[in-house]
Amino acid sequence: MVSEWVLPDEVLAEAPSYTPRAHELADLELLLSGAYSPLKGFMGEEEATSVVATGALPDGTGWPTPVTLDAPAEVVASIDSSSPMTRVLVLTDPEGAPLAAVDVASLTTQPNERVRVGGAVRRIGEVQHGPFRRLRVSPQEVRKTLTTPRVLGVIADRPLHRPQLAQIARAAHTLAAHVLLIVPVAGLGPEQLPPEALVRSILAARDRLPKASIVAVPLSRRGDDVRDGLLSARVAAAYGATHLLSTGRFFAGGAGVRIMVPRQLYYDVRDGQWRANDEVEPPYRRQALSSPEIFDMLDRGFALPEWHTPPAVATELRRARPPRHKRGVVVFFTGLAGAGKSTIARGIYDSILETGERTVSLFDGDVLRRVLSANPAFTPEDNEANIRRIGFVAGQVGHHRGIALCCPIAPYESGRRAARRMAAEAGSDFVLVHVSTPVEVCEERDRKGLYAKARSGKLDSVTGVSAPYEVPTDADVTIDNSGDDVDAVVSEVLDYLTDGGWLEKTGLGIR
Repeated sequence: MVSEWVLPDEVLAEAPSYTPRAHELADLELLLSGAYSPLKGFMGEEEATSVVATGALPDGTGWPTPVTLDAPAEVVASIDSSSPMTRVLVLTDPEGAPLAAVDVASLTTQPNERVRVGGAVRRIGEVQHGPFRRLRVSPQEVRKTLTTPRVLGVIADRPLHRPQLAQIARAAHTLAAHVLLIVPVAGLGPEQLPPEALVRSILAARDRLPKASIVAVPLSRRGDDVRDGLLSARVAAAYGATHLLSTGRFFAGGAGVRIMVPRQLYYDVRDGQWRANDEVEPPYRRQALSSPEIFDMLDRGFALPEWHTPPAVATELRRARPPRHKRGVVVFFTGLAGAGKSTIARGIYDSILETGERTVSLFDGDVLRRVLSANPAFTPEDNEANIRRIGFVAGQVGHHRGIALCCPIAPYESGRRAARRMAAEAGSDFVLVHVSTPVEVCEERDRKGLYAKARSGKLDSVTGVSAPYEVPTDADVTIDNSGDDVDAVVSEVLDYLTDGGWLEKTGLGIR
């Protein structure tokens, strides 16, 4: 449970506030619910360092991964962790409503002008919105619903097809266990399904399961399979699981929970050994379809075979991942000023309008800088903010199954990666097109006079001259627009979109 410290309301009213990043908000919810017990709050630098080095807190309590809060330096500048009256940081949701307060015990400067805030947390508000709130119940509430001494926890981070359902049913029957399905809802899962779509697919399989409780838990992945597995086991144990079944490719155990995997091994944390598991035999011997095979069938509009996927689950997957010709896509052009991004995007835009087969929106970098960003400077910070705004708007177009053509310079990998992530979170596909026209050609064109001003020192931060351009290593299409045949370059991108299934094969070729 969270700590019991109390401060006057006037102190909370004067305290600085911060809206945590998505993974920090997820951790905050788990701290407040008691799912991260015995943690009482966010770790300071000493605790985080100890966990990374030894897998335990400084007092020897085992814990698999850091749970930290890094706030901007300017937000915490007024906090004095030595004074009870000035050591409070209020945490808010993205709309600014207060959720919790941190009793700041330590502040440690981090890179990128952030400060690590360590300290206990307490709830001061409630989350009032969000899909499937009824499933986001506390460990204490869940434990009251468990009906057997043995509880089979399942981290349901992907849809349950017949092989996984058979595995769960066999394990639950053999162990005489109540099934507890824990659905991670903190962002995209390993199969890139939005959390609400994942929950719908799990609920669609309820009639194929033995008696089960289903809870939505904001478990976020940290990129380390072992640490993520150990943390999941701790959370599952907090919810009452005594056994934990892995339906993925790997899982690690912890917190006194026996972990079972398809190879019939389990991890016993008492002595840290993997052992043969003779309690649960392989229940489903037919070869399961791989995720790429399932995705390919959905992308092409093929029905998933009923021997592999229950019809209700297949319906939810088709809803979340319709055929590509009906799915939204963000086509994101990147390249130097004068490379031809806007010209190529305009050609594609006109071609799609001529066929009338898809709704399409064109987001020109210069236009959006005036409309969305109020003419920002060309500093790295302003560039990143501009790309995030473009990525958000384009993702919403994709969410509503349109085509968004974006053509900013987007010089930094971090900005392009953020745009790709926002498209995926909106349920949209993302195609990165690198217009790789050399800077010499771009400078010869120089229709806007940017390069001439940069060479003369009249303009700072011009990409390719006085500011860097990070060449994409993950571009889906790379084209050089050095020549004069724009129609050929437009056709090359249209062919990629057609071959990929986002456009129909008929009706194109008008240009």
